[in-house]
Amino acid sequence: MKTKTFLLSSLLLLGTALNLNAAEPVKRVTISGYDTMKFSVTTIEVKPGQPIIVELKNEGSMPKDAMGHNWILLKAGADPLAYVAAAANAKAENYQPKAMANRVIASIGLLGPKEHGVTSFTAPKEPGTYHYVCSFPAHTQAGMRGTLVVK
Repeated sequence: MKTKTFLLSSLLLLGTALNLNAAEPVKRVTISGYDTMKFSVTTIEVKPGQPIIVELKNEGSMPKDAMGHNWILLKAGADPLAYVAAAANAKAENYQPKAMANRVIASIGLLGPKEHGVTSFTAPKEPGTYHYVCSFPAHTQAGMRGTLVVK
């Protein structure tokens, strides 16, 4: 019995030690966007370098050209209002201005009603707060925004 207990304890310690070196599990987040110009999730918490999968579902019923939704995660220090101001003039680019692509970590393109999109990326290694927005005109200003908190 002592041998079995010792063996079990040793295996548990070894398993714990191995888990300390294991990569962070994938963080999966599903966000719904509505005709009310709100995201269902406004804060996502992750660890530095953690892999993330974000799915955006447009739960609205209005046409895409009147109420499309996207999801844009900006780099640290990027001004979300400056980004969406430029996006408002980038209809031909689906409201994702190519001139500001260097300020984006990850994105999901413009979705119409009942459509969904997915993106995967690795969380920044630098702890901090990173903003995400819907860059369709006036959506961010109406409240369709959130933060990715890396800690």
